[in-house]
Amino acid sequence: MYATGVTATELPEHSLLGERVAATDFLDCYCVASDLSPRRAAEVITDFPGWARFLLHIRRIVTSPFGLSNDGPAAPDKVGVFPVETETGRELIAGFNDKHLDFRVSVVSQNGRVFLATWVHPHNIGGWLYLKTILPFHILIARDALARVGALHS
Repeated sequence: MYATGVTATELPEHSLLGERVAATDFLDCYCVASDLSPRRAAEVITDFPGWARFLLHIRRIVTSPFGLSNDGPAAPDKVGVFPVETETGRELIAGFNDKHLDFRVSVVSQNGRVFLATWVHPHNIGGWLYLKTILPFHILIARDALARVGALHS
């Protein structure tokens, strides 16, 4: 599932997501060669393959007793279950705030590369425990998502 061409990198300097990041927040970023627009890349990223949908189903079962959101809040514009917060010609930011943490994903398209960054701001110990638990799965899903974006590179 780890695709060639997907690399860990820094958040692009001009990303609007960077304005949110505090010293104690989680932030990761990966990139792949692609000329897709941020919207199209985000659509590919959130069109999860079966194995990732299975993991999300397990998450739903485990987290529903705690009242955590599984489908995101209602919104006029979404990519997958994530409400779109900001969209420019080179960046799309989506995500929402939940009881245990706030999170956003940023999809940036620049210079023949697509970047996928994830920012998480835990609110409490539950948010930190949740983040630590899902982190290995997050990495698999993020890298696989960008591999699928890279496969569409023309």
